[in-house]
Amino acid sequence: MKKKKVSFGNSAVDYYFHADFARLEKLVAKERTVIVTDEHVFKAHQKKFKGWNTIVLKPGEEFKVQQTVDVVIDQLIELGADRKTTLVGVGGGVITDITGYVAGIYMRGIACGFVPTSLLAMVDASIGGKNGIDVGVYKNMVGLIRQPSFLLFDHSFLKSLPKVEWQNGFAEIIKHAAIKDAALFKLLQSHRLTDFQRDAQLLAKLIERNVLIKTKVVVNDEFEKGERKLLNYGHTLGHAIENMYELSHGQAISIGMTYAALMSRQLKGFKQADELIAVLDKYGLPTFAEFDTKEAFRILQKDKKKDNQQISYILLEKIGKGVVQPLLFVQLKEIFNQFT
Repeated sequence: MKKKKVSFGNSAVDYYFHADFARLEKLVAKERTVIVTDEHVFKAHQKKFKGWNTIVLKPGEEFKVQQTVDVVIDQLIELGADRKTTLVGVGGGVITDITGYVAGIYMRGIACGFVPTSLLAMVDASIGGKNGIDVGVYKNMVGLIRQPSFLLFDHSFLKSLPKVEWQNGFAEIIKHAAIKDAALFKLLQSHRLTDFQRDAQLLAKLIERNVLIKTKVVVNDEFEKGERKLLNYGHTLGHAIENMYELSHGQAISIGMTYAALMSRQLKGFKQADELIAVLDKYGLPTFAEFDTKEAFRILQKDKKKDNQQISYILLEKIGKGVVQPLLFVQLKEIFNQFT
């Protein structure tokens, strides 16, 4: 196990890399802790939850809504949870998002920690303190930025992941490489998804590398005033179509990255669009897709990243260098019309 303490503004987060779930007992007192997980994780790892107060939710993005938050709060009240209770989210991005959000609002804020169980949650969703829920088709429209007390990375959870969930995680890994790490992009070009599934050491290094890429960006800009916006590469269009077509997060973001690469070629002279698209394809992710551009544009205009008549779109100058490009909605509409 490897421990790293990271300071975010007024708070600090302890990272436990290559750890075991059993370590959780050393981090929190069982009698003052409530675990939040979903039916898939609970069923696959039932023994791990023995002796813990556990709230088990229905799995899936469609349950990342206020109604689920209300269910969790009702159960916390029933369990007698108070201000000294710690909430621990054990699951993928939906669980960590809901857990962090509930912890931020229950009794005006209680402590929380995360044990991410999917590759996507390990390399992206659980890091950085963004917590929240969806409102209809609008992704993460309600939420807050609040750091967990700790993150515990137990790779054994990944053994029960279906292939599509591995692909989901690699969408965010490819994103990190595209915006911040050209050497990581080359590593991804020289390997396949199965290489990381078979080689525990290679996978552990990949996870830690991506955790630290995102962490460094967030430490520099916790509340998304500048550099943190880069982490939205592929997400502007991706979020617009994700709930429209019930796509997985990774699938939607991959399509978003594909079209953002084409926009980067047009607006920034980006020369590696074909290479990026080839890597997405290599890891089993969708690239070009038919979608309702008018509806996507309508949803995108409600995006929380918009600023009056414009939006910050993330483009690439080259692999490893993302840039924030303010675009007027009228310009964006013209570009979107080219996709049809």
